Amino acid sequence: MTWKTVSGHPLVVELRRLRLPQSDFIIAGSGPLLAHGIRDDITDLDVVLRGRAWDIVRGLGPVSTAPWEGVRRVMLADGRLEMLNGWFPSMWDLDEFVSAREFLHGLPFAPLERVLRWKRRLGRAKDIADINALIDHLASRHFQLPPLGETDPRPG
Repeated sequence: MTWKTVSGHPLVVELRRLRLPQSDFIIAGSGPLLAHGIRDDITDLDVVLRGRAWDIVRGLGPVSTAPWEGVRRVMLADGRLEMLNGWFPSMWDLDEFVSAREFLHGLPFAPLERVLRWKRRLGRAKDIADINALIDHLASRHFQLPPLGETDPRPG
């Protein structure tokens, strides 16, 4: 790792170069875990956009369909910046999702409790460590965790 801060992470630097209006995007995926220090690094950055931000991004590369719920995306930075016009629309309205952001390191991130919800919903093996780390982090902050659901892969 050659960067010292979240703001210096290569993907964050790449995102900032786009100069998107902060009122129209939110960093989702594992980005919030990086921002909170729960993860030391990430290999890609998922950014959810609306309005002017989406208009800018869709002019920067080909628009394709993401693998879930008909969301559209543009892949930038050799596929490491995934720019999306929605985030699990069956769970959240786009405007409500973007508006619920919290600012860390000068950027809008999805709240951790939402990260936990979608990682539980996906239930992928690669998310188990993140789910466990999120639960531990939120519990240490005395956050009221939602009950474990059938899609929660946390063992025991």
